[in-house]
Amino acid sequence: MRRMEEIIENEIKEHIRVLNEVLSTQGEKIKEIARLILDCYENKGKVILFGNGGSAADAQHIAAELVGRYKLERKSLLALALTTNTSIMSALGNDYGFDVIFEKQIEGLAEKEDVVIGISTSGNSENVLLGILKAKEIGAKTIAFTGKNGGKIKDKVDILLNIPSDNTPRIQEAHITVGHIICGIVEKEIFQKN
Repeated sequence: MRRMEEIIENEIKEHIRVLNEVLSTQGEKIKEIARLILDCYENKGKVILFGNGGSAADAQHIAAELVGRYKLERKSLLALALTTNTSIMSALGNDYGFDVIFEKQIEGLAEKEDVVIGISTSGNSENVLLGILKAKEIGAKTIAFTGKNGGKIKDKVDILLNIPSDNTPRIQEAHITVGHIICGIVEKEIFQKN
């Protein structure tokens, strides 16, 4: 039992430590991201998100908060997670290779008014990088949610949210926390103007 208690305590303490570092190092970036998304919606754009594995789930989760609701009953906001259509993903993977599954979707869906968010804990996921590069080519605003040292993607985006950790679970937890914060800001700024 003592070993379990130590594991629980250590995991929670590490989570808190990482979030405290996010607060001290990434607060301005979070505000920049929220402003960029607000501008996107003001200009009739949409938010497009993607990632692999747990980051795919995070992309879907954030998109769902924007489309449905975070906390307020309100009109839906346009957001897409590119990981939800298995027919598209498997066809692109089969016909072109896994590296282009986001790039090809961005090519068909993104417009210059949009915000495109690629999520990669390492910052080195080739398919996420190619999706971001295609979005930049189109003229959309680009954001990466990463961890570790930001990887290959860090210098390729308009805004980098880099979680100061090498621990993948902590990075993913921080990504969803930041995603929730951004959804809350966007919702209040658009729908609760008092």
